[in-house]
Amino acid sequence: MNEKKQNQAKTDVQSIASWHAMSGEEVKDQLGVTREEGLSTSEVERRVEKFGYNELKEGEKTTIWEMILAQLSDFLVILLLVAAVISALLGDWIEAGAIMTIVVLNAVLGVVQERRAEEALEALKKMASPDADVLREGHRRDVPAREVVPGDIVFLEAGNFVPADLRLLETANLRIDEAALTGESVPVSKTAEMQLSEEAALGDRKTMAYTGTMVTYGRGVGVVVSTGMSSEIGQIAEMLQGVEEEETPLQKRLDSFGRTLGWAALAISGVIFVEGIITGTEPLDMFIIAVSLAIAAVPEGLPAVVTITLALGMQEMIERNALIRRLSSVETLGSTTIICSDKTGTLTQNEMTVTRVAVDGEFLDVSGSGYQPEGKFLCDGEEVNLSEEYPGILTALWIAALNNDAALETDYDEQGRKTYRMVGDPTEGALLVAAAKAGATPAPLAQAYPRVEEIPFDSERKRMVTVHAIETPNAQDVSPFYDETQHKAWYVVTQKGAPDVVLERCTHYQSRDDEAVPLTDEQRRRILAANDRMTSNALRVLGVAYRVVEDLDQFRQNGELDHDVEEKLIFVGLLGMIDPARPEVVPALNKARQAGIRTAMITGDYPNTAEAIASEIGLMQEGHKVLTGRELDEISDDRLKEEVKRTDVYARVSPEHKVRIVDAFKANNQIVAMTGDGVNDAPSIKKADIGIAMGITGTDVAKETADMVLTDDNYASIVAAVEQGRVIYSNIRKFVYFLLSCNIAEIMTIFLAIMFGWSSPLKAIQLLWLNLISDGAPALALGLEKGEPDLMDRPPRDPGEPILNRYMQQGIAIQTVAIAGVTLFAYWIGLRKFPEMAQTMAFVTLSFSELLRAFTARSERYPVLKMGVFKSMYMNLAVLSSLFLLLIVIYVPFLQRVFETVPLMWEQWMYILPLLIVPAIFAELFKAVSTPRRDKKHQGTS
Repeated sequence: MNEKKQNQAKTDVQSIASWHAMSGEEVKDQLGVTREEGLSTSEVERRVEKFGYNELKEGEKTTIWEMILAQLSDFLVILLLVAAVISALLGDWIEAGAIMTIVVLNAVLGVVQERRAEEALEALKKMASPDADVLREGHRRDVPAREVVPGDIVFLEAGNFVPADLRLLETANLRIDEAALTGESVPVSKTAEMQLSEEAALGDRKTMAYTGTMVTYGRGVGVVVSTGMSSEIGQIAEMLQGVEEEETPLQKRLDSFGRTLGWAALAISGVIFVEGIITGTEPLDMFIIAVSLAIAAVPEGLPAVVTITLALGMQEMIERNALIRRLSSVETLGSTTIICSDKTGTLTQNEMTVTRVAVDGEFLDVSGSGYQPEGKFLCDGEEVNLSEEYPGILTALWIAALNNDAALETDYDEQGRKTYRMVGDPTEGALLVAAAKAGATPAPLAQAYPRVEEIPFDSERKRMVTVHAIETPNAQDVSPFYDETQHKAWYVVTQKGAPDVVLERCTHYQSRDDEAVPLTDEQRRRILAANDRMTSNALRVLGVAYRVVEDLDQFRQNGELDHDVEEKLIFVGLLGMIDPARPEVVPALNKARQAGIRTAMITGDYPNTAEAIASEIGLMQEGHKVLTGRELDEISDDRLKEEVKRTDVYARVSPEHKVRIVDAFKANNQIVAMTGDGVNDAPSIKKADIGIAMGITGTDVAKETADMVLTDDNYASIVAAVEQGRVIYSNIRKFVYFLLSCNIAEIMTIFLAIMFGWSSPLKAIQLLWLNLISDGAPALALGLEKGEPDLMDRPPRDPGEPILNRYMQQGIAIQTVAIAGVTLFAYWIGLRKFPEMAQTMAFVTLSFSELLRAFTARSERYPVLKMGVFKSMYMNLAVLSSLFLLLIVIYVPFLQRVFETVPLMWEQWMYILPLLIVPAIFAELFKAVSTPRRDKKHQGTS
């Protein structure tokens, strides 16, 4: 085709959505290209300029300054900044400096952790993009995949990544692994000649090859129809940019809590200021008191403690094989109510495995999983000896190994253990592994039966034929076909394929005892019934057969092997395989269910396969159903909102369907976690409250989108992460409860003292010390608690429940009364008996009582004696260090001047000591009264 003809290519070719429904000639005409010449260099340059490079546009990355600004935009942090400015204006530089130190520490911790997560994720990305084998100006050449343009003729071979979306022009036994795009666990057979409708689903477009998928078998030639953001992957990436990120539940609750607390502090400060002016107090004095109240109201340690707790939670997650990309996402896992999980590679191993073999009506189960050639052959759970009891099954496995183009490669890991890797088609790899379990290893078989001819698998023929010479003397040691009475070269013809197709070419069948018996109509029905029985369990079933011939030349015509060679075969047996569930999935699902977390399978695979896996692992609940992508297209969003309540499996779905499903769950007020590894999972991963990608098998798009990346692709790690998320959120509740009870007690102490006409019992610098040391250190220790024993036996909390629920509000009220009461009582005693020591007595009483009360805050439900009073090393360290620092502040002279304290004598301590334990006693009594009532309420709602 000349340059002028190439320039006649349609200008809007990338907008055509129905390439799969067009013939190859129509596609080439639309793109202005010929199969013989390809594009010219100048035309490629023109199309690059017009369509751009074949690459995905990356979203704008968050800058360091944007991260810092995000950390400083928190309402509590803003209040702290205002308090620092006011303190500086009043000349109190120590107080201002202390507050600013807190703000800077919080911002640095948040930014460092988020940046570390981004860098760790970058390490997971591929270092280079693949090349493409294209035809240009009549010559094949390798070019970087990013330089491929619409109209390029591309050659595909086994092992190639498809560089762009292609309309296939030629295929030869072409099979492509589309698991990353459609979720289909078995490579899809492709053809260039099929006529498809425009409505054909993505997974059913046999005439197309899509960007990022991989050729596993055969070869093909295609013409590029879409590149970059116009490809199927590109459209998914564009969908991601249209999905707005939402705040997590913790962010919403803490923001709401901070605003409420801030406005309350300002209101109380205003009331005190006005009351003081009315009573004739100096305005400056009242302003200082109002600032003190604001400082007392704002828990200065809260932002830092939240950030540190989440950061340490992130480190714990890494130890549990989960890389958290955003600090706040740690908590969201703990509030999850539904996990939407992809099937392939997430619930299953993404490794086809033969699990059942049938010969002459006898069924044997095969143990083992994946590509490890280790397993047993079992009959009713008992191991059998194939060579002695079931030689016919041994023959079936030998045929499966001979009629095979896959290879099982060995390697050694860092510990020196042997590992196995399958090269080739996963289905053939599964057959090879099953044969190896029976002792039929590839090397001796290849030596005993060298392949001399073959008729490759064809999607129309649905079978593959290989011909092998029976060599002597090697064959007599390993050959079930060897006849010791004959001492000349014979040939064995093997066939594998669809059971019904293979059976049609058979005149005999192999008995259990390995004898060839004439095939009757009744026996044919029995074999087909056995096939139906296996397929009903979602097994992918292949039939195997053979014949032995003396002379191959009689089956040749014009040098080619005639198809008559595959007639008059002996049917041997059926081999059923499946992509097995991960062994750790069942206990993980049970643990999730016990915690009130539901799991739904969302996959591009076929309904019967998905349902079988779901039933096997216990995901499918009684009375629930399977919903297909076609059915999803026919129902409205309102109806889908109801359907998701009783649907556990979604099969043959598209990326748009997955987003709709997530939206439907969220419309039911569910906190949704979406797990997956493929490109097709990315939009729903981003739409979900928490997106989880696989680190090993996951695509770059999925990893970039996810909130969390599993470094071991292990479903059990998700449940472990959920448990850790619950621990973190429970700990955050504990220290918020503790901090708030302390801060409100401080507010009431000052407020009531002013109302009583007393001077303020606490200085502003003392309040800051209380909030940072007496409150902050124990709060941090509470953030490091290991979790209560029944944490995963409780249902997920109500997504709409505020962080300050009724129980906490009641507890805060009780602690406010207890702490403020003992503090004011100590202050009153000081005013009457030791006026110069009254403030220090109030300061010490408040500090000590808060520290002792911290031990009771380790659990909202269990008494301190059951939790172990001194069992937490972190709490012991926090309390002891805070007590030590408090005594230094009281008894070191130069610190006395800074904090305006005086040394207390035994005479003052006699009055203080009995008061210190009162708040802790009140807390334990409240737990004893409220916990049985809360447990009864949970039982009634669960």
